[in-house]
Amino acid sequence: IQENAMPLIHVQQTPGKTAEQKAELVRELTDAYVKATGSKPESVWMTVQEIGTDSWSIAGETLAARAAKR
Repeated sequence: IQENAMPLIHVQQTPGKTAEQKAELVRELTDAYVKATGSKPESVWMTVQEIGTDSWSIAGETLAARAAKR
């Protein structure tokens, strides 16, 4: 592994978390990566992508359709 490697962590989730919750998630995941690898926090890049429930599916059914059944 290169000493200067810059990891990119991708988080994919459905919408609904607040900006504060996403900021906490980013901090916690960065801290966990730094602790596990000994990397510097400034080397850790991260994206948080929100995918609508009509674009996310389980077993051939969208999350929106599953929620509508409840």
